[in-house]
Amino acid sequence: MAVYVVLANQLFSPESFFYVSSYSVNLLGKYLCYALLALALDLVWGYCGILSLGHGAFFALGGYAMGMYLMRQIGDRGVYGNPDLPDFMVFLNWESLPWFWVGSDSFFWVIAMVVLAPGVLAYVFGAMAFRSRVSGVYLSIMTQAMTYALMLAFFRNEMGFGGNNGMTDFKDILGFSLQSDTTRLVLFIITVCVLAAAYYVSDRIVSSKAGKVITAIRDAENRVRFVGYNSASYKVFLFTFSAVLAGIAGALYVPQVGIINPGEFSPINSIEIVIWVAIGGRGTLYGAIIGAIVVSFAKTRLTGIMPEAWLFALGGLFVLVTLLLPKGLVGLIDHRFPVKRKVNKQEAAS
Repeated sequence: MAVYVVLANQLFSPESFFYVSSYSVNLLGKYLCYALLALALDLVWGYCGILSLGHGAFFALGGYAMGMYLMRQIGDRGVYGNPDLPDFMVFLNWESLPWFWVGSDSFFWVIAMVVLAPGVLAYVFGAMAFRSRVSGVYLSIMTQAMTYALMLAFFRNEMGFGGNNGMTDFKDILGFSLQSDTTRLVLFIITVCVLAAAYYVSDRIVSSKAGKVITAIRDAENRVRFVGYNSASYKVFLFTFSAVLAGIAGALYVPQVGIINPGEFSPINSIEIVIWVAIGGRGTLYGAIIGAIVVSFAKTRLTGIMPEAWLFALGGLFVLVTLLLPKGLVGLIDHRFPVKRKVNKQEAAS
């Protein structure tokens, strides 16, 4: 799909039936950011049984890190013409950059923050929760509370992240205009490559010995502990890695959409991610990607036709899939085209 989109955008004229517009390229790039976010959640929910309702927070933290860098790139081209302070800081009478904005004009800084901000938060939260053996619905509520608390904090102007309006009016990235069709196409290609790399690494993790232990933790954690494995360490590792993927998705999302605000922390957004994974197929990796793209495409279409009916359609789709397709959309594919796997002698004998 990615190869076709790139070629169709570059080789065909706008009058051609096969032409893919720059708007569509930008829209598909946003869908693939959602797919990376769904992949991150599927890792912890589908393979480890951790139903996180807080992955929207990790996504937003990565987005804010990228937004800070993009705001610094505006320089004196802002509304107030201040070369050092973003427009919202000038409006709020800030005299200097806060300490946590120091270095935000460096692209290497933003790469580090995209990984560290969600990663450190997930590690600290996971270490406290998993080592205290919090699980099930209690863990889900805690992740949702964390997201809601961050949303309330980022809404405050004194936090230094733009308050209710967030960050927008980005001009360029690494010297390339974000309004350029070429830049949008390059961002789409980068998103495709990152999603492919994330899928490969995630598949290697779940296929490894550690992955088998993680799946066993999902099915019978007490037995895993009795055998001698430290289940908390595996859960902290996977939760942190998943949060980093979510943060990267947020960082790729912001330059393609052009805005980041506290609404991304909304618990509703995190619940919608769960719906993507459930509809696509939990515990399959590729199912999460399919679910995110299909639901996002449906949302774009239906909100344009019937804006008020979209939430009812999403809820109805979730209920129907839960009742009729417990394995999600990919369950239809697996049923229609079953995958043959190698069976060793011990399995055959049992």
